[in-house]
Amino acid sequence: MKKLLITLSAVATFTLSASAENVKATVHADQAGAKINKEIYGQFSEHLGSCIYGGLWVGEDSQIPNIKGYRKDVFEALKALKIPVLRWPGGCFADDYHWMDGIGPKDQRPSLRNNNWGGTIEDNSFGTHEFLNLCEMLGCEPYISGNVGSGTVKEMAQWVEYMTSDGDTPMARLRRANGRDKAWHVKYFGIGNEAWGCGGNMSPEYYSDEFRKFNTYLRDQGENRLYRIASGASDYDYNWTKVLMEKVGRRMQGISLHYYTCTGWDGPKGSAINFDNDQYYWALGKCLEIEEVIKKHKAIMDEKDPKGHIGLLVDEWGTWWDEEPGTIAGHLYQQNALRDAFVAALSLNVFHKYTDRVKMTNIAQVVNVLQSMILTDQEGTGHMVLTPTYHVFEMYTPFQEATYLPLDLESETIQCSKEYFKEKAKTADNTTRPCPLLSASAAKTQDGSLVLAVTNVSLDKDQTIDFQIDGFQAKAVSGRILTSKKADDYNDFQHPNVVAPKEYKDAKLKKGVLTVKVPAKSIIVLNIK
Repeated sequence: MKKLLITLSAVATFTLSASAENVKATVHADQAGAKINKEIYGQFSEHLGSCIYGGLWVGEDSQIPNIKGYRKDVFEALKALKIPVLRWPGGCFADDYHWMDGIGPKDQRPSLRNNNWGGTIEDNSFGTHEFLNLCEMLGCEPYISGNVGSGTVKEMAQWVEYMTSDGDTPMARLRRANGRDKAWHVKYFGIGNEAWGCGGNMSPEYYSDEFRKFNTYLRDQGENRLYRIASGASDYDYNWTKVLMEKVGRRMQGISLHYYTCTGWDGPKGSAINFDNDQYYWALGKCLEIEEVIKKHKAIMDEKDPKGHIGLLVDEWGTWWDEEPGTIAGHLYQQNALRDAFVAALSLNVFHKYTDRVKMTNIAQVVNVLQSMILTDQEGTGHMVLTPTYHVFEMYTPFQEATYLPLDLESETIQCSKEYFKEKAKTADNTTRPCPLLSASAAKTQDGSLVLAVTNVSLDKDQTIDFQIDGFQAKAVSGRILTSKKADDYNDFQHPNVVAPKEYKDAKLKKGVLTVKVPAKSIIVLNIK
């Protein structure tokens, strides 16, 4: 094993002998960084599997308890999570979606075949009104993905008018006829999705011209101002970012980036709940590689946009495993283990570091799809379970709108050496992935206290960390811990609390040093006053 010294600006690797001494760390409370935008904790909802139907929406006539058609238990769980922004209707579905099919009386809305996700028949009973009203009820910003792939400029322009015009315009009159008098507030608008793939298989040069054309006709209505988001790169496609920065430039306010913790796109991806130690560490190493990916895209953006006017939005991220046996093919229903909770915590720690450029992220997806917050019973019994990933997001809520604080932390690292993964999922430079065993993130909250998240992903080694906190006099500490006996433990409808937060009492303050005992396989979030 090696040890890593993790700092704000770099990761330096060097070899140290094994030692029983406590790990040393420093939180630089006197070196405030950028604000951690609450939109870093954004969510993503697509017409995919049971994310919308049976997840967010059951209809007002359902026997499952609901609030105006929205599942009551799911709604309340999302409200407690303080979700800041919700992306919809896709994903790949967005570039097959024609918004006028989803307005007006539900019994008169046309249906369509969901060509991207299992061939399911979509009845359009959940459309623009249902989505935007949900966002209002949750108190979150809507993020609309517009259809560039199969749509028209006129269609997209009319959608913006329908949602945001309060004037005496044709689309505003149509909205009023459909029961909504006042325009909605819509800030975030994506001009296409994955234009390099399911959104049209375009080149970056061609998409740049399409963006400029569509954008010309997306006019701000009244006081509503659109934050216009370009369909950005997948993973390591740095040329896509370069071309868009050159050819679109300040016409966009944001550019997206998609990054999944996945073994590849051909063949099996592995189980969400049945994996060995090498698969476990490899997955965590893969999720952490997003830091290098962000740094490289950021460097391109910094060169073209040194004042940081254009945000980088990681609007799809998370784990992508095989569908659970017995579920519908193409619906991407997967379980969610403690390993997924680590992917969430490690990724959020990375996003915090780059919030000067990373303005939003949206984990995929909010209910019943991929690395979801919530699972609902596929048999329609009305049961719901919160996933380990949900608990990470809930524990991390104090980071929303807090000020990032740099820290130094020594960590042992493990290299994944399993031959399957060497061949299946190489890094961009064809090396195996390192996985540091410790990770941490710190911030100063708006009430002047500190929040500190500490993660130990080791399967078998407890750690004790001594935190020196520069520029802050700590007087009291409290916290919670998320852990379980095994990394593949998960919550299901019969056992909903196998992985759930508990009070944490093993943090001690003495002479200005915060000593934290961090068990193996654990995530701890501390509030320091």
